Amino acid sequence: MTDAERPNILFIMADQMKWSILRMYSEIGIETPALERLAAQGVRFEAAITPHPLCVPARTSVMTARYPHSTGCRRNETLMPDTEVHAFRIWKEAGYVTGLIGKNHSFVRDEDLSLFDVRNEISHQGLPAGGYAGENIGNTGMDWVVPEAEINAGHAARTTLREHAQSPRIAYAVTGHDESQYGSSVIATQTESFLDRYAAGDWQENGPRPFALWTSFPDPHEPFEAPRRYADMFPPEDVKLPPQRQDEYSDGTAPERNRVLAAMMHQADDADEHRRGVISVYQAMTRFVDDSIGRIVEKLESLGLRENTVIVFTTDHGDFMGEHGMAVKGGVFYDCLVRVPLIVSWQGGSVPVGAVEPSPVSTIDVLPTLLKLQGLATFDDAEDLPGTSTEPEEHYDPSNIWRDDGRLRRAVERRMDGAPLPTVTDAPSREAAFSEYGTGGPPFTLKMLERLPKPWGYSSIIESLWAREAEGRRKMVRTQRWKYVHDSMAIGATPTSGSDGGPGEVDELYDLENDPWELHNVAQEPEYAGVISELRLKLADWMIDTEDYVPVPLPRQIGRASS
Repeated sequence: MTDAERPNILFIMADQMKWSILRMYSEIGIETPALERLAAQGVRFEAAITPHPLCVPARTSVMTARYPHSTGCRRNETLMPDTEVHAFRIWKEAGYVTGLIGKNHSFVRDEDLSLFDVRNEISHQGLPAGGYAGENIGNTGMDWVVPEAEINAGHAARTTLREHAQSPRIAYAVTGHDESQYGSSVIATQTESFLDRYAAGDWQENGPRPFALWTSFPDPHEPFEAPRRYADMFPPEDVKLPPQRQDEYSDGTAPERNRVLAAMMHQADDADEHRRGVISVYQAMTRFVDDSIGRIVEKLESLGLRENTVIVFTTDHGDFMGEHGMAVKGGVFYDCLVRVPLIVSWQGGSVPVGAVEPSPVSTIDVLPTLLKLQGLATFDDAEDLPGTSTEPEEHYDPSNIWRDDGRLRRAVERRMDGAPLPTVTDAPSREAAFSEYGTGGPPFTLKMLERLPKPWGYSSIIESLWAREAEGRRKMVRTQRWKYVHDSMAIGATPTSGSDGGPGEVDELYDLENDPWELHNVAQEPEYAGVISELRLKLADWMIDTEDYVPVPLPRQIGRASS
């Protein structure tokens, strides 16, 4: 495959869009015509899992195909380090026109930002102001099509939304700005312009080059705000609430960290109109993102670029949004936070059409999949067999990542924790997917929460954020039937070992077949000891498989005397 023949890459990401907000996944979801059409034109993954339910760790893992415990990006304050070979370095060196339009929250080093031919960043409250890591001021390669003053005007309500909150836990708004000024439309307009200019030959002075574009929507992450037209599509009274269990956090089965989160964010005391109202706005934001994606795909089609463009859609993580009686997110592993939509489509290539892959996969598998489809990597384990090559042992060298034939060195592939996705490639279906949270810090307990001013709510979430991001070192394994969560803090934990006399950091086990909304933690029930043993072994195998920060060179010969 020559450089000119390699497919374009359009990687679309939404922020904090949970799987169950989409009708194609859940009975409580809404219609999203553009994504449903994209799924019908490609492969939809039924059980895709984020490697970490927090923005930066999830995004840096997707970009490197490595888990947070491999990259060191375990918090929102630990962004892409200089040790990582990531997607945009690979694509830039492979000759691609590279672009980022939307939310970054991954790259901050000048060396990484310089890899983008086009970079237009926008986040939850508008254009970057320089006060938050992962949001970089200034553009590269293109000015904003929508004037910056209009973008700022369209985000003004978001900067003061919490001052007009409906309760300490809930804040949402329906506003009447010009729709072109909202972030989702701004990003679609900018992406359309990029595609127009690319088709006209911009950034290709030395001959045709494929593009790799990351279109990254900040919505439907909070602040929860939607324009009136979209809000009217989803009246609060029509919201389908997920099943609830009133004693979920009081019957002695929930770990203390789950109960800390519920103490701050559980909406039991909020009016029904507002519990439904915030979900309706989240639905409206999701539909706005969907319509914007539809515009982008239509532009690809009108320019004749669709056939040779691999489109990936996913999200970094999810949102409670009514599940377990809460909204927003926290450091726990319910499906509403770790299970994400994932669609891969390539109309002119080898990707099947209208297929559904049921096995659990990870979003760290996206980059290896794209590299294989592009012909930039093989991920062929047979190349590692002793006696199959006369070449010397290959050492990992981040300054020299390419083979002479224009593909990545095998040592670079081996350093990735992810692997090509099943159905999209010939890779086999998976048995399990994994996620993690924490940096080994001490627990944030209910007694510590008592020190924060009341009423607790979203302000408490922010005030305790860094402590909760860092606490523990918990790991999750999910199969099609089971989910198991373990933390070393759970060793010795009992139903009365918490700081308030309730459960400590006990393990969690959910039977997803009989309890799909994860309302019953059965980890302490003796009848499930065998299931836990099996899942603990999967966790151990996963950690062993991903333990090498730098891959050890593999021998090319069977022994010293082999020829």
